[in-house]
Amino acid sequence: MTSSYSTDLKLELMVTGENAGQWGNKTNTNLNLIQQAIAGYEAVALSDGGTVALTMDQAALSNARNMVLKFTGTLTGASTVTIPDGIEKFYIIDLSAVTGVTNLTIKTASGTGFTAGEAAIVAAYSDGTNLNEIALNTLGGTIASAQIDDNAITSAKILQSNVTTSKLAASAVTGNNIAQSTITQSKLATDSVGPNQLIATGVTAAEYTVATITVDADGRITAASSGQAGGGNFVPTLAETGPASGTYTANNAATYIGVYLYGSAGGNGGSATTQFGAAGGGPGGGGGFGFWGAPISAPYTSPYSLAAPGNPGNPGAPNGSPGNAGGAATLTNIGTANGGGGGNGGQGYNVRAPGNPGSSGSAPGATSTWNMRSVSIGRTYGSAGGHPSNSPDPTSSPVSAILVYENIGA
Repeated sequence: MTSSYSTDLKLELMVTGENAGQWGNKTNTNLNLIQQAIAGYEAVALSDGGTVALTMDQAALSNARNMVLKFTGTLTGASTVTIPDGIEKFYIIDLSAVTGVTNLTIKTASGTGFTAGEAAIVAAYSDGTNLNEIALNTLGGTIASAQIDDNAITSAKILQSNVTTSKLAASAVTGNNIAQSTITQSKLATDSVGPNQLIATGVTAAEYTVATITVDADGRITAASSGQAGGGNFVPTLAETGPASGTYTANNAATYIGVYLYGSAGGNGGSATTQFGAAGGGPGGGGGFGFWGAPISAPYTSPYSLAAPGNPGNPGAPNGSPGNAGGAATLTNIGTANGGGGGNGGQGYNVRAPGNPGSSGSAPGATSTWNMRSVSIGRTYGSAGGHPSNSPDPTSSPVSAILVYENIGA
């Protein structure tokens, strides 16, 4: 009988009486073939877009028999490496020198195989029909933390769907692990931000009255201070008629005053006595009236004086004498309302005409030192002793007066 060949490694199987004198050489050849299968290494250049068919020749060194195969080349299209059908063998395949490795499929000539996933060293075995990759996820055993190199597991190696809350330890995610841009309003639960989560602005916690506040572009209060409340309602605190004088003293709580001043009226003119009868004198002028408003600060005092009305003129012949002018009402450093002028005396001789009325007093007076708003109302009629019965202005006061209001009401 002639020699035959083994199925997997194609070793020559000699029979008794065959190959006389050649057993030594053929045995050495078989040993070399076994060595190639156990420890052989060979680099194989790939064909971009084509197929490289590895061979297993009978009784001869062949690239498909090597234990370690290192593929080299750059692949831009689908490429294939095949091993012969019908052999059972283990391979270590080095893909680290292949560019575009995901374009490479390694399989048996007629069966299936696998597509390379990365440029790394992989293991595979042929079962005689198909080539099977030996992947980490098909191996038994456990990979402990001691077997994992530092920085070996990167984010690219972790599927997003695999990261769930059950995989995270309590307090595992800190501020340094969260990108600022990912914290949006939609990620915050209602009422999840409390006072302890807000950055302090330096404003002291307190109640502020009549407050002045500063707000930044984010709506935070960055400064606050209390102001001074406005004054209270005005209430009268001094009311007096003349003739009189004294010192006005403001309440310490007052910050503003309003003052009414009335000048006194002028005296009536004296009547004239003639051969045809009497001619009445002219009525005295009404006193000036004015209002002043002024800010004050405690303690505040100011003298005031309220002059008497003008005396009437004396009757006489042929003419009566004019009445005296009325006196002013003054609050020092606030204002003055002047008194009314005296009425003219009656005219005698053959005229028998009444005297002309006295001029009205003016307001504000010349002694006012405040730059403030005032109102002046002149009084046309008035007399020292009261109005005549025929006076057209019975409301005019013949006497001087002062009325002060302060902003101290509730």
